[in-house]
Amino acid sequence: MDVQKDIISLRRELERHNRLYYVEDAPEISDYEYDLLMQRLKALEAEHPELITPDSPTQKVGGEALSKFEPVQHQVPLESLTDVFSYEELFAFGERMDASLPEGHSYVVEPKIDGLSMSLEYENGVFVRGATRGDGVTGENVTENLRTVRSLPLRIENAPERLIVRGEVYMSKAVFEELNAQRELNGEPLLANPRNAAAGSMRQLDPKVAASRKLDIICFNMQYSSDEKYLSHAETLDAMRSMGFPVVPYKKFNDIKDCVERIQWLGENRGDLPYDMDGAVIKLDALSQRAALGSTAKAPRWAVAFKYPPEKKESRVLDIVVQVGRTGVLTPKVIVEPVRLAGTTVSAATLHNQDNIDRLDLRIGDTVLLQKAGEIIPEVLSVNKEKRPADAVPFTMPTVCPECGSPVVRDEDGVALRCTSPECPAQRLRNIAHFASREAMDIEGLGISVCESLISSGLVKDASDLYYLEAEPVAQLERMGDKSAKNLIAAIENSKQAGLARLLCAFGIRQVGQKAAKVLASHYGDLDELMAADAAALTTIPDIGEITAGFIVDWFQNPQSQDLINKLRAAGVSFQSREEKKDDRFAGLTFVLTGTLSRFTRDEASAIIESFGGKASSSVSKKTSYVLAGENAGSKLTKAESLGIKIISEEEFESMIQ
Repeated sequence: MDVQKDIISLRRELERHNRLYYVEDAPEISDYEYDLLMQRLKALEAEHPELITPDSPTQKVGGEALSKFEPVQHQVPLESLTDVFSYEELFAFGERMDASLPEGHSYVVEPKIDGLSMSLEYENGVFVRGATRGDGVTGENVTENLRTVRSLPLRIENAPERLIVRGEVYMSKAVFEELNAQRELNGEPLLANPRNAAAGSMRQLDPKVAASRKLDIICFNMQYSSDEKYLSHAETLDAMRSMGFPVVPYKKFNDIKDCVERIQWLGENRGDLPYDMDGAVIKLDALSQRAALGSTAKAPRWAVAFKYPPEKKESRVLDIVVQVGRTGVLTPKVIVEPVRLAGTTVSAATLHNQDNIDRLDLRIGDTVLLQKAGEIIPEVLSVNKEKRPADAVPFTMPTVCPECGSPVVRDEDGVALRCTSPECPAQRLRNIAHFASREAMDIEGLGISVCESLISSGLVKDASDLYYLEAEPVAQLERMGDKSAKNLIAAIENSKQAGLARLLCAFGIRQVGQKAAKVLASHYGDLDELMAADAAALTTIPDIGEITAGFIVDWFQNPQSQDLINKLRAAGVSFQSREEKKDDRFAGLTFVLTGTLSRFTRDEASAIIESFGGKASSSVSKKTSYVLAGENAGSKLTKAESLGIKIISEEEFESMIQ
């Protein structure tokens, strides 16, 4: 078997399917079939790491964490646009174009996607660097994070020797809503809008975090091409699409007044588009005319952005209800008469807390002005008190939980109210769903709807009951069946070996997320050791403060928590850290891995180092003890040499761990 040929063939097939899905909107295979192809390629590359290349589709999973982003000088400045807010201002722009270009001209109208602007550099068809806009002249190198963007081609067809493309990284509305639903489930603050979510994801130092955010990109400008054969902007967009880029949709017009219909259509239909947009961009089409007009100090003279005003509508308050989250926090929500707003029907909006209700002086029966924050999350802007009915009464948060009747207490910060019962039904659903979630025990197929079915049927009362389920009764649940039930039972069985870090995260202890759970698991290695620790001992661990230590001790002392642990123990769930400590030969030593390792994956090598009491770091500093260098080691190797740090090969590393 010619492995290299098979790998190249698989890469080309995956790249073709990426293009069909993201560019041509004409997928030929299911997501499942795509995933199977990707798994085959990953397996081959794992067996032959010397054949891995930066443009392989497998590299979208993200590389190692970075210590900082390096500055990048843009070869072509990434300019901003002049905003216009009315058709009068738009027509004034058109008059300036008419005066400057009496020979005639045409325009291109595009949606203005509300994301994070990026410069994408390709050499001989291979993606080599990506940078944020920054101040337009200098941006930040986010190449590794951009490699994780699903729709960004890492290799393009029919490319010039050098190409720079400008695009907008965005988080789709569907992914944003999914992410916020998960954050709500985990009791985390909701993200304000897709743009902030995308920007925050792009600036994560760990590309694996960026990869988990399922970002997309859409390209809207060819900044530079060594093959200067294009005469118009429309030609460049068509060329980029033919190369495999996802490209912004556009329409051409010969008169500025003809652009209005398209601008209006985009505004009226923006709620149906997969991405968030805050305007329409109107550009001259001819590249020679653009060059003749040039730019001001801030923006090109040949383009403007028509900004849509936020849509606001009134509706009547029918009720104010209180929801209970996974961590027991009570959140008020206003129920309103359904109203069409920014492309969707709105029937409810969050009120956050009692302080916000008091600030608005909001009452049931009031008429309120609604708006979507960031075009996504409905919010109440104000109350029209002139329309207030005579029988409207102020609303106050309940003193007992609306789900279980248990007393509620106010948090230390004086804002949030929290149910005191760990047996609360609302918390039960969210606790079980969190327990099974990807960052916790990662039980595939156990989403919120299946959790609801398991609870309502009486099969599950807490997370430990999952490990006592049998396939036959599960198969009787709605939308399950024999095959789905067997798959779910198998996934639950596999999760028994998830390890201590995932288990601690799954417990949902306040302020113990993935990072703190890993720190605790690394320090103790066994759940019983952790349970025996007092608050004073816990605070000696890095990243564990007094408040978090108190939450941990309180959680383990709770009788319901102890019952949960006993049932998990009896079911055979592992309480051991997967990175079981062997001895302390590397205690106090810090290793940095660089280049392509042939005998270990980076995760395997890091786990070995930690099992011997050492630390695996992502950046070289004076505190680094050893640099383990594989093939094609780069800047880390150079820096280690300049600092006089000992560099070891894989053979030397193997002799150290014998």
